[in-house]
Formats: sequence, structure tokens, C-alpha cells
Amino acid sequence: MKWIVRAAFGLEGLAAREMKRLGLKNVETMSVGGACFEGSMADAMRANLWIRTGDRVLLQMGRFRAETFDMLFEGVKALPWKEIFPHDAAFPVRAHCARSRLMSPSDCQKIVKKAVAQAMGGGWLPEDGSEYQIDVSIHSDVATVALDASGEALSRRGYRTWNGEAPLRESLAAALAMLARRGNEPLYDPCCGTGTILCEAAMIERDRAPGLFREFAMEKWTRIDPAIRQEAMDRYEAGRERPVDIAGSDIDGEAIELAKRHLHQARIGGVRLEARDLRDVRREGEGLFLCNPPYGERLGDAKSAAAVERALGEMARAHEGWRLCAFSGDPSFERNARMKAQKRRRLYNGRLECELMWF
Repeated sequence: MKWIVRAAFGLEGLAAREMKRLGLKNVETMSVGGACFEGSMADAMRANLWIRTGDRVLLQMGRFRAETFDMLFEGVKALPWKEIFPHDAAFPVRAHCARSRLMSPSDCQKIVKKAVAQAMGGGWLPEDGSEYQIDVSIHSDVATVALDASGEALSRRGYRTWNGEAPLRESLAAALAMLARRGNEPLYDPCCGTGTILCEAAMIERDRAPGLFREFAMEKWTRIDPAIRQEAMDRYEAGRERPVDIAGSDIDGEAIELAKRHLHQARIGGVRLEARDLRDVRREGEGLFLCNPPYGERLGDAKSAAAVERALGEMARAHEGWRLCAFSGDPSFERNARMKAQKRRRLYNGRLECELMWF
């Protein structure tokens, strides 16, 4: 079976690299939207459990040109739904359209729903059994029809139940840690907010499956070998007490309390937190400052953002053995911090174009 791992723009290559590390076969990076692999249901379950930078795992049912509603209907109807669906399956449909002749998601949903019902034999279908979420993406007149094997987005690890002003998606926070950190060097986030970067960095260091404590939609499709989840649990237990050199601070005491709750709910110990102005941060030796400083709407005005960025630059210059990696959507960051980035990478925080900058 062919599986798609959806990923945010800019993270497709990272997701593909993770898939290869998991030993998945025939991994290919897609031009936009993620990467794909070939494998069994067990392989897809492993991907759901372990991939940090992806958003969803989908079973590709088919891919075909769909320039008209008739082409969409016939293409969907020809797919092997009876091989996957039980008679009582519930099959809601969501659709995405871009740069195509068919640009009405609601109309596409209706056509796909009707075509699947016809393929299942027509007539009345109870739809009171397990849910099989159908995902239809039409891009440049090519339809990709898939089943969502994840359910909630993979970024929903389950540990973050309280959010600050502008929460960083967990999958993006994991990507920042993977891109910026060298091995297990000391990591400190001086603008840690509610602790998402710290949680993700600690899970990476302890070789912890990010999806270990949540369920996935595909578990209701068919019986999944319990050994797959047990293997992830065994690795979690083995790394549970492994020390980590990860810490953070924030000027907002309420955010620090939320960060402590998130670390507790993620079952992560050993990460040190304190309420502290970043101008008072003092670290010894060598390490990495990694942060997503507040900017723009998060602070309400450019003057406040510039003050934070100036303070980050002063902090970095005061720590000769430490590197700074900052993720920001502020084009004035370098000027305000009075530092020139040695390297940069464009990424998106939701729809906001940002850069990860190495200093």
C-alpha cells in the first residue's frame, strides 16, 4: 500500500528523512505537501507513532485527473472501497482544491460521497460503524483520494492542554530542535513560553515516540499488532530517566507555570524552568540558545519586539561559547539584534512566513 505523510511547506525533506530512519520503503519527497512511502498497516502505525515533523499519515486510495465532476465521480467510484470498508463504515469527506477547474470543496465532497456510496452497492448505508475519513485533494486538476489514518493531526501529542498567546505547533517545534541542535549539546530557550520547544527537544533526546500516549484513527479500522506500540513503550521506559541538559526561562511567570504543566503531562522530567528576564540569563560553558521570540501581533507593537531582539543579541554576545538560533517572522530581527545570520532557512508558522536563523 502507498502512504502519504502530510507535512508543512519546508518540512517535506525532514519528514522524508524521518521515514527513512524508521526503515520505511520507497520513500519519496513530494514537490509540495509532504512525502510518501510504501508499506503495510503496521508500517503506517509505526509512522503515526514516531514521525515528529509530519501532520498526518494517509492511505492513498488513488490518483487521477479530475477536470470535471463526471471525471471525479468515475475516478472515485472505480477505487477498491469494498476491500477496505465494512458495510457499516462511516465515511465523512473533506476536500481541498487549488489551481484546478474544480474549485468548490463542498461540491467535491458531495460528488465523492455519492461515488463511494455507489461503489459500495448503492442504496441506503447505515454509516454507524467505525469512521474512515476520506481526504480528497485536487491540485492542478489531479485528484488524490486518501484515507486519514491519523485522526487528529500528529502535532496533537496530547500534552499541551493550555496555550499561551501564540502557540508554536509541536511538529514545527520538533523541526526547529532537529535542525538547530548538534547532538545532545546543552539547550536553553530564553523565551520558552509554554515550553513546546523544550518538550519536543527532550522527547528527541530520550528517543521517545511523540505519539505514544494518544490514539490514531487507523486503530479502529483493523486490529493493529500490539507489539508495535509495546516496542515504543519499552524505548520510552528505557530512556525515561536518562538525564537531559535542557532548560528554559521566560519573563512571564504564568507561562512558566503552563510550561511546567505541559512537561508533567508529557511525562518528561529533568527539564529546568524559571521565571527570568532574558537580560538576566547567565549560562556557563558551551551550548545552544534556541528560541521563538515574540514579535508582531504577539507583542502588539514593533517597538516591544525590537527591545526583545536587542536583548537577545546582547545575551548572545555575552556568551562566547554559545550559539544562537532564533525562529522569527520579523524581517528586522538581524538589525535589531545587531547580528548577521550565518545561515537561514525559510519555514512557515501556520501561514506566516518565518526564518530560522543561525548566529
